This record gives sequence, structure tokens and C-alpha cells, in this order.
Amino acid sequence: MRAPDGKQKGMDRTQRAFWLRQLLQWHWMSAALSLAGMLVFAITGVTLNHAGDIPATPKVTTLEGAAPMSLLEGLPAADGEDLPLPDDLRAWLEKEMSVKAGARPAEWSSDEIYLAMPRPGGDAWLSIDLGTGDVLYEETFRGWVSYFNDLHKGRDTGAVWRWFIDIFAVACVVFCVTGLFLLHFHAFRRPATWPMVGIGLVAPLLLILLFIH
Repeated sequence: MRAPDGKQKGMDRTQRAFWLRQLLQWHWMSAALSLAGMLVFAITGVTLNHAGDIPATPKVTTLEGAAPMSLLEGLPAADGEDLPLPDDLRAWLEKEMSVKAGARPAEWSSDEIYLAMPRPGGDAWLSIDLGTGDVLYEETFRGWVSYFNDLHKGRDTGAVWRWFIDIFAVACVVFCVTGLFLLHFHAFRRPATWPMVGIGLVAPLLLILLFIH
């Protein structure tokens, strides 16, 4: 049996209030989680779009040292293989030259170890002469704008930052979807809601169709 209209409307209002509370809760939580990241990604979207117009003077730092032969004599024969540096050699590099080699694989040859160490905003490399123990380290930093641009792209940032980007992207999706449903809840009092949403959808599509080939 169908409930009277008044009761049916009351039930609708109760359901509406429930879903509105849920949407608002998820909307503000996703907004709080993604606020800082969204600001950074929006700003770096502009800097990436004008990367060629932003001047940058790379700073190159070169360090030289000599690794103890006692550390090199016990190295494995790994000609042509890609292996990380041994723990004791990495500890010496960090202590004596403030170079953190990490566990990334290096290129081993019969007379040299070469380690590439790309990072956001720059690059670095390290070479160790197995015959003399000479160590050469060079680091290039292209500036903070380049650094944050590379964070935006996830370039040479490592697994942890890539996980952050994935989680941040999910938070942004939740923020947008809950925002869309909130627009739906309030659209009847704001006639311009859907025309504005339509403009936001159609405008980039027209730009893609007309100006990107």
C-alpha cells in the first residue's frame, strides 16, 4: 500500500538529507587530502606549459675523491653486469663525500663502475676507477621550478612518490564526483548549474577539435 503523499515526501526528505550528509563528508575529506597537492599540480601545470619561457641556470657540483683500495679489492667480478654498489662502499661514499648512492644498479666493467643517479630537477652520476680508486661525482641542479615540474610528471621520483600521485589522483576523483552529485542536489535552486558544467565540458573538447592537430 502506498503511503500518503505527505509521508512519501517526508521519506524523500530523509533520504535526501542522508545522502547529502554523506556527500558533504566525502567531499570535504577528499578536499582536505588533495588541497595542497592540487595547488602544487595546478601551479606546476602553468610552469610546465611555459617551461621554455622560464630562465634557468643549471648549477653543476663536482666532487673528487679516492676510495680505499681495501674496499675495491674485494669487489665481485661483474664485468658487463648491472649490480648495486656493496654496502661498505656506499657507506664510505656517504661518509667521506656525502654522496648517497642507494641500492640502484650500477654499470660494471673491467676497469670502472659507473652509476647514474637521475633525480627531480637535475641529474647526477658517479664513476669509480677500479685500478686507481679515483672517484668522480658530478651533480647538476636545474632549479626549483624544474624540480617541481619533475614532481608533477613523476620523473625520477621513485616508487613512494608515484604511490602518492596515485592516492592523490583517487582523492581528486572522489572530490570531483561528490562535487558533481552536490551540484545535482542543489541545481534546482541554481539554474545556471548545468549550463556552467556544460561549458566546462564542451570548451576543452572544442579546443581539442579546432586547434590541436
